[in-house]
Amino acid sequence: MIASVQSVNEEGTGRVATLWEVDPSGESESRRLAGSVEGDSDPAFAADGTLLFLSGREGGDATGEEPGTDSLWALSESGEARRIARHPGGIYAFTVAAHADAVAYTGDLLPDAADMATYAAFRREREEAMVTAALYEETTAGAWGAALGPDEPHTFVLRSGGTGVSAGSQGLAGDADVALSPDGSLVAYTRAATGRVPDTNTVVIADAATGARRRAFSRPGHQYYRPAFTADGSALVCQRQREETYDTEWRVTLVSFDLGSGEETDLLPDFDNWPWPGRPVPSPVPGDATLWFTGDERGHCPVFRRDADGTITRLTASGAYDSLCVTPDGTTLYALRSAIDSPPGVVRLDAVTPDQQPACLQAPGDLGSLPGTLTEVRAQADDGFPLRGWLVLPDGASPERPAPLLVVPHGGPQASWSAWTWSWNPWPFAARGYAVLLPDPALSTGYGQRMQERGRGQYGGQPYRDVVALTDAALARVDLDATRTALAGWSYGGYLANVAATRTDRFKAIVSAAGMWNLEALQTDTDMHAYFRKIFGDPRTQRERYEADSPHFHAARMATPMLLVHGGKDHRVPMGQALSLHSDLQRLGVPVRFLHFPTEGHTIGAPNHVRIMYETVLSFLDHHVLGKEWRRPAML
Repeated sequence: MIASVQSVNEEGTGRVATLWEVDPSGESESRRLAGSVEGDSDPAFAADGTLLFLSGREGGDATGEEPGTDSLWALSESGEARRIARHPGGIYAFTVAAHADAVAYTGDLLPDAADMATYAAFRREREEAMVTAALYEETTAGAWGAALGPDEPHTFVLRSGGTGVSAGSQGLAGDADVALSPDGSLVAYTRAATGRVPDTNTVVIADAATGARRRAFSRPGHQYYRPAFTADGSALVCQRQREETYDTEWRVTLVSFDLGSGEETDLLPDFDNWPWPGRPVPSPVPGDATLWFTGDERGHCPVFRRDADGTITRLTASGAYDSLCVTPDGTTLYALRSAIDSPPGVVRLDAVTPDQQPACLQAPGDLGSLPGTLTEVRAQADDGFPLRGWLVLPDGASPERPAPLLVVPHGGPQASWSAWTWSWNPWPFAARGYAVLLPDPALSTGYGQRMQERGRGQYGGQPYRDVVALTDAALARVDLDATRTALAGWSYGGYLANVAATRTDRFKAIVSAAGMWNLEALQTDTDMHAYFRKIFGDPRTQRERYEADSPHFHAARMATPMLLVHGGKDHRVPMGQALSLHSDLQRLGVPVRFLHFPTEGHTIGAPNHVRIMYETVLSFLDHHVLGKEWRRPAML
């Protein structure tokens, strides 16, 4: 078994990946794969057992080489690598056919470039002319933390000795969501929604040899993701999402498309939680309709098995699972498992046994002991709904030495505190002596569809009240200090931090990272303006939800010191939101600091920036919550 392992580079400014071999039996230690160099990633085995991977390493045929772009490589058992495909601008991702000599990959083309040669010449022409402009006709100019276009992702199919055959465009916002049938005859991919129909995408089935479209599936108001062919190639399984609207809550399920009749079948009609975020894994055995998937459930993300008759069995009792894969005989599963108190590790599971504990394999990445313990907090919401969240307790917390409490609502809002995270990780705060509450309020995933219904249309209503209820329940503990509390959140959690700043003075300090402040202004410049408009309505004619839930209307109530954190390349919650909040705080005389990362997007990702973020946030909390002297980070 081969895994891609990331580590921080020598400069501490980025991450590099290498390939490691992990013993599936768990008996031997893992080792770096012979011949792997820094930059090798995304391993997959071809049908003949050849190991394929992406890498930006230099090749012997350096003609036309583009520095910093990935090509597709093969690695022999002796450790010799050979490049088997490259594409102008690089290859983003690839997938293989289980039983055929076929690889599908994603690479860009410009709108007027009919083939790769024309595209390569066009790229050189633009570069020499120093042209970076893009002309948009259907899709917004940015997504998440990056600009889109003018290059457009396309799906290509490659066979030994040939060149990539284009199977069509994935749309300007395409995200390399591709699958190959086991016999290599068909390729499936999702074509992204456009600005004209922003809530509907298309699943395209194309002939892998010619690129000709065979079928297309689409449903108004729905989007499909993570396609996977069944073992006999007769059906395609996808995740189907219906995003929240003004009148309906978000819903996610798995569906199957019969490639003969075109019929779409809901595979989980009675499953109350959501099969996300991972890709469904159909059985590799022809004739076996078993399917495995993951999904949030009450602070965990278990592995589930769906049998042919529709029976759903939970296979894991605790933890959060990702990168699920199955052995060719369908008897054993391998995955990455993490938890709030455990970074990702490689594990082995039986493909049938319910609520099992996994066998942990020897793999790099163990952090050793953590500076505290993990427990749960439970409460009842004001509407009677049972609530829960995780509570990290620092070493030494006791009735004699109660710990200060930091409340950290998650982003999303459709998300859950179930897995390890490297961003807004609770343990650096625990190491400093803080207890950390990780609440799952209304709109969190893993608590049934009712959790979505009770939060629909009231971003700052029920979810905020749930956070308060869980905070009150946590502070009923004698080992926590109710007089020393703070709240910090990112994205939707940053929005809830802004809401709290306008509704209560119970917290000594508030940290808002990439948080929404003016929901009406957000409509004009976010990359998801159509999404938010569906939820809140047209601000010119439907004012109710804006006036109820946009915290900027209540700016005059703010009194708590705030630290704002924002990336200059954030397209999801553009920096104008933070600038507007910062201006209001300064105008009102409320103590405020603004930590700005010009080159970061919606998340802070570079390791050196992450360290500065933690250092600044901790110094800010220590000053306002613990009464310590403010210490400006040395690099700032």
